[in-house]
Amino acid sequence: MIRIGVLAIQGDFAAHARAVGRIGANAIEVRRANDVASLDGLIIPGGETTTMLKFIEEEDLAAPIADFARARRPIFGTCAGAILLAREVYNPAQASLGLIDIVVERNGYGRQVDSFIAEVETSIEGGPLEAVFIRAPRIRRIGPEVKVIARLNDEPVLVRGGNILAATFHPELTEDLRAHSLFVEMIRSFDRSVATPCIA
Repeated sequence: MIRIGVLAIQGDFAAHARAVGRIGANAIEVRRANDVASLDGLIIPGGETTTMLKFIEEEDLAAPIADFARARRPIFGTCAGAILLAREVYNPAQASLGLIDIVVERNGYGRQVDSFIAEVETSIEGGPLEAVFIRAPRIRRIGPEVKVIARLNDEPVLVRGGNILAATFHPELTEDLRAHSLFVEMIRSFDRSVATPCIA
């Protein structure tokens, strides 16, 4: 069975774990550096990025996550997870893992009270995708190798760069499992003989 780690620092990581289980994969809570290497894929969920960065630093998780990405194993970041994966972050500027060639604006739609649910246009089969935006970031620029998979008002909200998938919304908070299923398909198509960097 596919083993998908969910970084279990804060945020609704349990909802991601339930979604992973519903599509037939095994969800593993990740809290320590030695939890990462045996995984087939890794989800970095939403939460508060400052707290998440502090935890990653304290537990020496940055290097294992970077090594996981360099081995071209799939990683899926949602909301704060997308911020952590971005090449550049602003509003305000913040450190990140730099694993996908996107520039992200934090709290791009406003404060918590400005959170909303929307139908977003997607290239994933099945029509528009329900997306929950909670203090969501906005993707302001994407690199030439990054593919847009879903858009809201012509802005990218779900993108893929090689083995990295990033969503500015919370797919785990809806009944629609297509974003998680896409991630599982990325894992299934992963070629373990390839070990070139994915970082732009």
